[in-house]
Amino acid sequence: MSDDAATPAPTALNLEVRRLIRAKPERLFAAWTEPAQLKAWFGPRTVTCVEAQVDLRVGGRYRLGNRFADGRLVWISGAFVEIAPPRLIVYTWELEPGPSCIEKVTVRFEPRGGATEVVVLHERIPDMATRDRHGDGWDGCLDGLAAFVAGG
Repeated sequence: MSDDAATPAPTALNLEVRRLIRAKPERLFAAWTEPAQLKAWFGPRTVTCVEAQVDLRVGGRYRLGNRFADGRLVWISGAFVEIAPPRLIVYTWELEPGPSCIEKVTVRFEPRGGATEVVVLHERIPDMATRDRHGDGWDGCLDGLAAFVAGG
């Protein structure tokens, strides 16, 4: 299904998470789009990214495997809608296993002096419980990204 065909539910919710990270946009863009780097930091707290596949082009697909502490494996996949290195990535978001809905994620890397503000806008979220889980997940991801680019 193309992004244009993905019609959000009438009750769809949005979530925005921001984090100031001491790194240049180019460094953060690479960490977000290169599979080896993604595996090192992506995932909520206590989750390990065990697989990262990225075809970084508009229409290209990605697939990330997240293993939870209880052993459960969740896949996140989607297609790239817009790519403007090193400032912007827009992609669809689907969970496997999960409800059959296509969410949308926009990541902006905005320079702020010697740092970059990473802004994640997650749209088309079907309900409040999922929105809350995404909020916790993005907080953990951005903690991991900050630690990764700082060398920790």
